[in-house]
Amino acid sequence: MDSPPRPPSESASVLTRWMGIAEANIAGNVHGGTIMKLCDEVAGIAAIRHSGRRVVTAGVDRMNFLHPVLVGDLVIVRATVNAAWRTSMEVGVRVEREHVRTGEVEHTSTAYLTMVALDEEGRPAEVTPIDAQSAEERRREREAELRRRNRLSERREMVGSRAAP
Repeated sequence: MDSPPRPPSESASVLTRWMGIAEANIAGNVHGGTIMKLCDEVAGIAAIRHSGRRVVTAGVDRMNFLHPVLVGDLVIVRATVNAAWRTSMEVGVRVEREHVRTGEVEHTSTAYLTMVALDEEGRPAEVTPIDAQSAEERRREREAELRRRNRLSERREMVGSRAAP
């Protein structure tokens, strides 16, 4: 790739949405799928900004729901590219709910998505490397590398076990 490495801060993305009754169940809790869709959307935006290409979601490594999001809450979804490899990127997503009357903000969910950049023909394309500058960005990159090693190791083990009688 000819592009110089880019700091994660240049591709950070934020979405804010008000949650209405159409996004929730009868108890007023916003559906997990709604939150997951917002995570996918903001992760895609961050990956597009980083790579300068269209992207697809290759996987969701983890999606943790810590607290519910309720009807009437604002949902703030933040994404940052944590690491970039040859054609893929890990994007970390943090979800917060804001209670509009009190201003209280609470961290509700975390997700890690793998996005793959595509060329004009729809094939995987090389991406710009990450230039982690702050201690936080370097920590996120290290942890992304660990999650990637774990994913690849798990895949090798599963494929290997299929070959065994």
